Amino acid sequence: MKDFICSFFSCILFGMISNAQTYQIGHTTLTFVDASRSNRSIVAEIYYPADVAGDNVAMTSQNTIQFPSLVFGHGFVMTWDAYQNYWEALVPNGYIMAFPKTEGSFSPSHLEYGKDLAFVINQMNLQGTQPTSLFYNRVSNMNTVMGHSMGGGASFLAVPLNSNIKAIVNFAPAETNPSAISAAANISIPALIFSGGNDCVTPPSTNQIPMYNGLTSLCKTYISINGGSHCQMANSNGFCAIGESTCSPSPTITRSVQHSKLFSYLLPWLNFQMKSDCLQGNVFDLQITSDTAVSYQKNCIQCSPLQIEEVNNELEELILYPNPVKDILLIKGLNQKEYTIQVFDSNSNLISTQKFKELLQFNTSNISTGIYFYEIEDSNNKKSQGKFIKQ
Repeated sequence: MKDFICSFFSCILFGMISNAQTYQIGHTTLTFVDASRSNRSIVAEIYYPADVAGDNVAMTSQNTIQFPSLVFGHGFVMTWDAYQNYWEALVPNGYIMAFPKTEGSFSPSHLEYGKDLAFVINQMNLQGTQPTSLFYNRVSNMNTVMGHSMGGGASFLAVPLNSNIKAIVNFAPAETNPSAISAAANISIPALIFSGGNDCVTPPSTNQIPMYNGLTSLCKTYISINGGSHCQMANSNGFCAIGESTCSPSPTITRSVQHSKLFSYLLPWLNFQMKSDCLQGNVFDLQITSDTAVSYQKNCIQCSPLQIEEVNNELEELILYPNPVKDILLIKGLNQKEYTIQVFDSNSNLISTQKFKELLQFNTSNISTGIYFYEIEDSNNKKSQGKFIKQ
């Protein structure tokens, strides 16, 4: 778990920023050379936040934020462009994604690919320090290694090779040679593993579950998407489809449904682990406990209720009731005192701003069931924050 405690207000602020600010997708191709391995050449396709979509365009000038880098390993004989669903979902939300293109043959070296993933992590950090680089001063030191199938297994091999890797995320990772399952015992960083409930290519029982069980991470989560498949983790790919057509069971959900479910967990998890957005971590934890579309195992909470609720409550006179609420939430303050309330949904979207004196009857009949967060401020800029449940 995180070793920081964030105030509710800072969580709301970061959540609003991450939700409100989206980017276009820039793209470039870089070749990195690893001198320690006989000048091994590693070509990587890189996607990054920009103001205008296109090749070799400038990084966004909307701000001077440094963005986390995500290095993604491809599946067996699959190419980087099969993972367009990932860069289209993550880059607009403030992430740099690099896709090393090595080991794409029918006889790949899993260990060398793991070394490539580890090496590219460092090279992306180095790009952020070079004045001539497109990424100068724009790469944070928060790095995640990711991968699908073979690339997922190789990412387990990468982590022990690079102490700069802060988290690992995988999508139907496959057992490798040397063993990714064995390598898991040497991994203690935050980890998130996805599987498809109907994956017949890398069955969870012999691949993802042993990897999850082997991890020594203090914060790890395994999510199985019910009815999902191995190949539907990515966009349609001929080689993957051929392999999947030779086994059963088949998926019982569509590719688009599987993608939607996957990113509903991946983005808030990354926002917490890579950007310290504890409200997004809370979104992750709240969703997973009631989601019938997945099964899961986890040994931690991303952002505990204590983190969300440990606030500077300067307006002790306020009373909110009933909570949970079905229709009208009554908010009572002092006689003739003026207040402003802002209400946010669990995705940090601002849904209401109202001014009131003494008493407000907040109508919740037009909002969905779930958990909502509020901030109330008086005319002297004193604040109170909390949450209520809409039944």
